[in-house]
Amino acid sequence: MPSQYGSFIVIIVLFVLMYFLMIRPQRKQQQKHQETLKSLEKGDKVVTIGRLHGVVDEIDQTNRTVTLDCDGIYLVFDLNAIASSSKPSQATVEETKTEEKDDEE
Repeated sequence: MPSQYGSFIVIIVLFVLMYFLMIRPQRKQQQKHQETLKSLEKGDKVVTIGRLHGVVDEIDQTNRTVTLDCDGIYLVFDLNAIASSSKPSQATVEETKTEEKDDEE
């Protein structure tokens, strides 16, 4: 009888180890990615899963799509296609605001 309990405990320990080494880190990574997608704003620089670099032009939360400006070419992607994002630098934001003011005049 004791050997049966020992093998049962080993199996349980293996499942617990698998959970902490594989499943839990993946869930944390998924949560971080979801937070990144929720914080996307117009003007953010993003990289898609296909390694296409662009700037967010529009976000449609109802259809879960994002429109990217890739050097004047506007492409629509699913939100899940965004691999990473970064906020534009302060100098870029100020330069864009200056260009917008010049265009209005």
